[in-house]
Amino acid sequence: MDTHKRNTILFFFFATVLVLLFFMNISFGSISIPFKDVATSLTGGQASKTTWEYIIMNYRLPKAITAILAGMGLSISGLLMQTLFRNPLAGPYVLGLSSGASLGVAFVILGAGMLPAFLTPFLLSAYGVVIASTIGSSLVLLAVLFVSQKLRDTMAILIVGLMFGSFTSAIVGVLSYMSTAEQLQKFTFWSMGSLGNLSWPSVFVLAVCVIIGLFLSVVSIKPLNALLLGENYARSLGLDYQKSRLIIIVATSILAGSITAFAGPIAFVGLAVPHLAKLIFQTSNHTILFWSTLIFGGSIMLICDLLSEIPSLNLSLPINAITSIIGAPMVIWLLVRKQKMIG
Repeated sequence: MDTHKRNTILFFFFATVLVLLFFMNISFGSISIPFKDVATSLTGGQASKTTWEYIIMNYRLPKAITAILAGMGLSISGLLMQTLFRNPLAGPYVLGLSSGASLGVAFVILGAGMLPAFLTPFLLSAYGVVIASTIGSSLVLLAVLFVSQKLRDTMAILIVGLMFGSFTSAIVGVLSYMSTAEQLQKFTFWSMGSLGNLSWPSVFVLAVCVIIGLFLSVVSIKPLNALLLGENYARSLGLDYQKSRLIIIVATSILAGSITAFAGPIAFVGLAVPHLAKLIFQTSNHTILFWSTLIFGGSIMLICDLLSEIPSLNLSLPINAITSIIGAPMVIWLLVRKQKMIG
């Protein structure tokens, strides 16, 4: 079987799996809803029970869409960072965006006592936390972009991103030390991530941000393929390296920043999924890797969301815990398998 035909079959197979997982995600939970009712409800009909209709349209559908958007966005931003820095351990948060978002949220939750009393109710609301997270990640982005214009060495930008992350984490640590138990608990819950707290307007805003980030990523596919052979080779092909690097950084920042703002910091998905796509499709061509990473990212996040629900206990585990439990062994397995293949 030729490579093109094999890749086409794989795409259709995994796309079908993604659709199936989407329906399973809506159907399963503390209350199981039959597939037939899910399909009827999603196509404009009425489910057998009014409560099922309400659960599907107001809770499970937005949660499933959020899971797909988060999985796709983080996976693509991980792919961009791994190629730009030519580092297999680079992830979507390597530029310090997650730490910046955490700092913004920490100021609102942990530093509530320092804020004006009349602003506290709004800032502690869901929208206030999203705004604080967005401002925090945006400030780090602006700092990274400013530094990137001054530095020619791409690896230096990676180090700067890590330093920004360490700096903001240190401030979060100081705020945590000065906070009450209740404030620490709220901040801990946010840091564990959540896919199920978004209203439809929030899902729409997140979708717009992810679509913009993915569009910039598609524009970067050719530059990413050129960068595989090194910066000097890419320049020799006529690539505007500074411009391409800027677009890749902005795309990653929009994707990782918006997802962190709405769903909290979600670990390992952005790191593990690009490796999985490379292993299964056995290619470094970003035209193929982009679409396969999209499909795998959405699928794995839906699987993690399914596993986070424990019907018998009527309990939902934090999404970050599940992605880490699945992601860490996956990364280790992928690295060991890759080493064996090379050996």
